[in-house]
Amino acid sequence: MIAVIAGGVGAARFLQGLLAVHRPSDITIISNVGDDAEFFGLHVSPDIDIVLYHLAGIADEERGFGVRGDTFNVLEAISRYGYDTWFRLGDRDLATCLARTHLLRKGRTLSEATAEIASALLTPARIIPVTDDALRTKIRTDDGVVDFQEYFVKRRTEGHAWEVTFQGAESARAAPGVLAAIREASAVLITPSNPIVSIGPVLAVPGVREALRETAARVVAVSPIVGGKTIKGPADRMLRDRGLAASPVSVARLYEDFLDVMVIDSVDAALKPEIEALALPASRQGLDVVVTDTIMASMEKKAALARAVLSTAGAR
Repeated sequence: MIAVIAGGVGAARFLQGLLAVHRPSDITIISNVGDDAEFFGLHVSPDIDIVLYHLAGIADEERGFGVRGDTFNVLEAISRYGYDTWFRLGDRDLATCLARTHLLRKGRTLSEATAEIASALLTPARIIPVTDDALRTKIRTDDGVVDFQEYFVKRRTEGHAWEVTFQGAESARAAPGVLAAIREASAVLITPSNPIVSIGPVLAVPGVREALRETAARVVAVSPIVGGKTIKGPADRMLRDRGLAASPVSVARLYEDFLDVMVIDSVDAALKPEIEALALPASRQGLDVVVTDTIMASMEKKAALARAVLSTAGAR
């Protein structure tokens, strides 16, 4: 079984390649929920839905989120009643949120609601939220602390993100199956996602980092930073706001207490010795670095990257 820690568009695209080359029933996806929010009285789980839609083959891949060909009639109508509609949920996307909210109000956990929605969408792999408890990412900007979605969507990541905190993380419990999936995996993969706000909330849940350190599986991460920049999203700027270089070296340092292999793009090949030389905890052996093409510009490239990651993880 392969455990994949995921968040955001980079994760969804990588997972498309992974499911093309590996049996989906052997894959457990552990999703970020730090960017969950409530809009129009509905529970929205953007990172879960991005993965669900991509794996179900209905994602709007040009935008990177939402459902392909969706309409926005509800938003246009509800704006007449004074609602602020900066968070653009299409009609079919809203249907998913309605179903999730209804299930939660009936007493289902987020894990259970996710499983029901995934089944309805015929999603081929298992996806689990990292926690069923409330966990929310907060960003300290020049104007004070704001919710993640306000920073990411409404403000379009403009300005600085001086501090990132995960409200509720200390008291959160890993959802059923999360820690076992990591500990019992034959390989653990960390997708090319923002290490601060996509992977960071997952690692903040008590027990997750410990499970990553203890697992016998090789832990392999794909860098989302290529040539000092991100393909999509603000990870490069967020790293710099934390006083870190926008580099795969910084990503490796954020994961160094549990990481076995760092996968970097060919553009960054010169950084390989620096990453390999990182001082790891005594409990970890040397850090391996794999250099390959990490730009997922086509389905063929997504599959090729997945094969390279599986190979270095020792998974068939």
